[in-house]
Amino acid sequence: MDTQHCTIGVDIGGTNIRAARISRSGDILRKKIVAGSRDRQTAIGLIADLIREMDGPDVVAIGIGVPGRVDAGTGMVLSGGYLDLSGCDFKQLIEQTFGKPVVLANDCSMALIGETGVGAARGAESAVMLTIGTGIGGAAMESGRIVNGKQSAGQLGHLIINHAGRQCVCGQRGCVETESSGTSLRRHLDEAGYSAETRFEDILPLARAGDELALSVMTRWAGPLRAAIGTLSATFDPAVLLLGGGMGAAAMDALGFLPKVEGWYNTDVRPAALGDDAGVIGAGLAARDAATAANAGSSAPLGGKRVLMVNGIPASGKSRLSHAISERTGWPVLALDTVKNPFLEHIEGVDRLFNRTLGKASYQAIFAVIADAPDGSTFIVDAWFGFQPIELLQQHIASSGVTGIAEIWCHAPGEVLAERYAARLDQRLAGHPGAAYIPELVELAKHASPARLGPVYDVDTTLPPADDAVVNWVRKTLQGETA
Repeated sequence: MDTQHCTIGVDIGGTNIRAARISRSGDILRKKIVAGSRDRQTAIGLIADLIREMDGPDVVAIGIGVPGRVDAGTGMVLSGGYLDLSGCDFKQLIEQTFGKPVVLANDCSMALIGETGVGAARGAESAVMLTIGTGIGGAAMESGRIVNGKQSAGQLGHLIINHAGRQCVCGQRGCVETESSGTSLRRHLDEAGYSAETRFEDILPLARAGDELALSVMTRWAGPLRAAIGTLSATFDPAVLLLGGGMGAAAMDALGFLPKVEGWYNTDVRPAALGDDAGVIGAGLAARDAATAANAGSSAPLGGKRVLMVNGIPASGKSRLSHAISERTGWPVLALDTVKNPFLEHIEGVDRLFNRTLGKASYQAIFAVIADAPDGSTFIVDAWFGFQPIELLQQHIASSGVTGIAEIWCHAPGEVLAERYAARLDQRLAGHPGAAYIPELVELAKHASPARLGPVYDVDTTLPPADDAVVNWVRKTLQGETA
């Protein structure tokens, strides 16, 4: 896939429909918002008009987040929300209209993809998200992929927190949506005797001041939500659980009024960061990953080459993982230090500037080797790809005949990297940065991120290795097979 390409992300909300051109790194290049409609044909026309306005020859795929349950295998909408698209092949309609691949998923799943890609859970391999608005939506991710179950797992607003509770639209009783949604907050306010004009923002300062009535509303609203969070923590044990949607920040505040609970699970609960843009960004990233995987799975085995980028800053553990993958696949490892170190052994007085020049030349040499290889070859490239501009990497990929790309992002906290780097200083050749580089390395760990030129698998190298799971993902992504 041409690394200059972008995707279109569409988020169908209850009030508005958003569409945006999304870069491969998750940046919004252009965005437009229009008022939505409950009428199916009117809404489909609005969506098509937005896509048409965002479309161009550089767009390789379209991602759409829709309200309601979506069959992950077929892309068919099983049941709708504000806009009911069930019963019509909406995915096929958009594909036929624009002649491009379309990825269709629940809007909460798309929002979680956005938040784990570039938002509050960036880099997390496992995450759960609850979107709190009129109702409560949700999605879960494991090993970098949305959990879909048989068809449409992730209806987290329908976790039962009181089997004798209120009737829910889903047919069950006592769903968390019936107690901790924005709609239920309104009911709690009414039952407490507040006026119809009273909002969460009105009672928040009262609760902070110790007002018993305001505190009672907070605890009745947030208590069931915390019970659901506890259930999700026990079920998924996620690295992070996000609260998003229009009432997500309010829910975070309300949870703070509940007494602390000690237990087995202490999940990191955070507010989502991308706001209303989470859905379009996630839809764009999902479309990008699907287009890249399809390209790698269908085109690369017949022609072109595949590259597995094992990316991470120094001391992130990428070299160990690169060789573990190589042992299981037979694919050769091309590493910057492998090319560079023989020169450092024979050239004296190498300073950091010259070392960087050698690194740039080694980078070029690696892709020259790939360019000379026959079609169908697969290489593992072990490097910190952020040491050079992304445009240079794009040029190397374009000139070397690479058609399939996947990336493994290795990372660890800065203090861990500092310890690793310091421990191996006496093993490194002269010319490599020394102890003075460690503070810079710690700072780099705070903002370093994947290149995102293709699907990304996140690896926290402080956790026990899961090499077989990584290799299974790599094979499926680059070769369209399971190991």
